[in-house]
Amino acid sequence: MRENLQIKIAPLGDKALRVEFGAEISPEINRKIRSFSLLLEKVKIDGVIEWIPTYTAVTLFYDPYALSFNTLIEKVQHLNTMLEEEENFQTEIIHIPTYYGGLFGPDLETVAGYNQLSVEEVIKIHTQNKYLIYMMGFTPGFPYLGGMSEKIATPRLKTPRKRVLPGSVGIAGEQTGIYSLETPGGWQIIGRTPLRLYDPKRKTPMLFQAGKYLKFVSISKDEYDYIEESIKLGTYQLKIQENTK
Repeated sequence: MRENLQIKIAPLGDKALRVEFGAEISPEINRKIRSFSLLLEKVKIDGVIEWIPTYTAVTLFYDPYALSFNTLIEKVQHLNTMLEEEENFQTEIIHIPTYYGGLFGPDLETVAGYNQLSVEEVIKIHTQNKYLIYMMGFTPGFPYLGGMSEKIATPRLKTPRKRVLPGSVGIAGEQTGIYSLETPGGWQIIGRTPLRLYDPKRKTPMLFQAGKYLKFVSISKDEYDYIEESIKLGTYQLKIQENTK
């Protein structure tokens, strides 16, 4: 494994390269990963097919007939020297309208009871933070989020549900997330958003990107129905604010 300027580079088979930026999940490492990914988009290295960012690394897939392993390492090391000037970019906070409890959040009372809180306190805690999207995965459009308060951390269900609907907002341990598709799942479901996280008919199928922030906003059932109808009509506009910190 080769090391250069706090990154570690290692081959993954004969067609991929893993660039590791650290060993811990943190906003600082995530910023470097986002900056590196933006540089890859700008520079467009001939022979690189695609890249996948994760919590602590970026994996590059390349054509070994068009680009040698050693040449790719040199280009990656050069990009790494350019990261500092690329790190000062603005990101956005996307508001996620969420109806908590009831049929849409069947585990909200469980989360409250486990943490010795009221339902209202759980909602207040869940909506007070902004959540960094570290990476996308699991299913198309599913955001891996960081930033949830330990005050509402709750273990997964002992027996996963066979069917969890898209838009369901859940808690699993110290993580929170939003189901993008209908799948089985063991997260504690506390609410649901009418937003469509993944729609293959959209120009950009996935609603979110790694590096953005999400902020859950509690809404009423009437507001939920109105937004859901607006989305169907194509008139709904995401509420987005600039992240100033």
